[in-house]
Formats: sequence, structure tokens, C-alpha cells
Amino acid sequence: MSSLASRQVCDQQASAVAPAAASHIAIAGISFIADPSGALFQPDASLLVVADLHLEKGSAFARRSVFLPPYDTVATLDRLARLVAAFCPRIVLALGDSFHDNFAGERMNAGNIARLHSLQAGRDWLWIAGNHDPAPPLGFGGRAQAGWSLGGVDFRHEPQPVLARGEISGHLHPVARVGGSVGIVRRRCFASDGQRCIMPAFGAYAGGLNLRDA
Repeated sequence: MSSLASRQVCDQQASAVAPAAASHIAIAGISFIADPSGALFQPDASLLVVADLHLEKGSAFARRSVFLPPYDTVATLDRLARLVAAFCPRIVLALGDSFHDNFAGERMNAGNIARLHSLQAGRDWLWIAGNHDPAPPLGFGGRAQAGWSLGGVDFRHEPQPVLARGEISGHLHPVARVGGSVGIVRRRCFASDGQRCIMPAFGAYAGGLNLRDA
């Protein structure tokens, strides 16, 4: 199949899958699909955005003798792979803290590295610098940048206190508690006022900050 035909198939898949699986959210006049997994997709730019993957957080804890099941990187990449398959993005933007620390690349096994490279194939992959990973490890493909922009929206890791434009960021890991007839659930969520959006953490072991926190 030619690259053009492959892209047309991808575009058809994205338009077919997205409306049934997600909601729409507008940030500074740009419409995004907000997927329940915690990702944003902008169809016109074919842009998939995720934040705070925290790859190899489990192995980082293990180095401090806090032993968690060592499957967080696999679980996170599995969820990311499902999004890439569904939306077929031309651009993937990871908004910082993609790697849990400066040594995450050394701890990641060869299978997970190969999986990451396969997700990057044929698309532009941008690693935005975070406080956990100001310089993403070498050998993991993609390009490292401080930030990125689309129209009137700036993408960065940490939200800024004063804005002149739209903004999409991560870092704060928003979560909300919602009560219903069968009880209360606590889940990751998007936080937005229409001009800015703070994305939920995507990583399997990433924690959360109460949406009501000042």
C-alpha cells in the first residue's frame, strides 16, 4: 500500500472511531477530541497529545526498595498504541515527564524500546521537556523541544500563571471525585476554562491532584 493510501485509511479510521469513543472540547477556538484515556486529538492537524507518561516509574521506585509490579511502562505503551491505531496521527506531542527520571532510558528493556520506535514510525514525534525529563534520553527517537504551538494555542509541560494565548499543559495530574447512586469514583480528568486546558496524566503509575486544589 502506498503512503498516500495508508494515510487515507488512517484518516478514515480516525473519523470513524473518534466520535463514538470521545467528546469534543474547544481550547482558544480550536476543537479537540478529548479521549477517555486522557489524550487530546486535533483532526485538522492530525495531532495526538498526551502528557506525563512517566515511563519506568515502577523501576525507579524499585531502586529505592519500593517494589511495585514492574508493568507500568508496558501498560502505558499499550494504551498509547491503541490511540495511535485508532487516530493514526501524523504528529504525536508528549507534554513532558514522559520519562520518570534521567535514568529511565537505561532501565527500559529492549522490547519496550522497540515498541516505542514502532509507534514513532512514519510520524513526527515531539518530546516536550518536563521537570522529570528536561533532556529526554538519547536513542528513543523523536525530537526534543521546550514547547510547541498550533494556531493560538501553546503546548508546554507546566501551566503558566499569566497567559496571552491559549495553552495546553500537563504537570498537575488533575483528578475528580464524582458521586452517583452507586457510590463515588475518583478518576483522572481534563481541567479547562475554554482558554487553557490541563491534561490528565497518561502514565499507569502517575498520581493525581484534586481538581478543587487551589
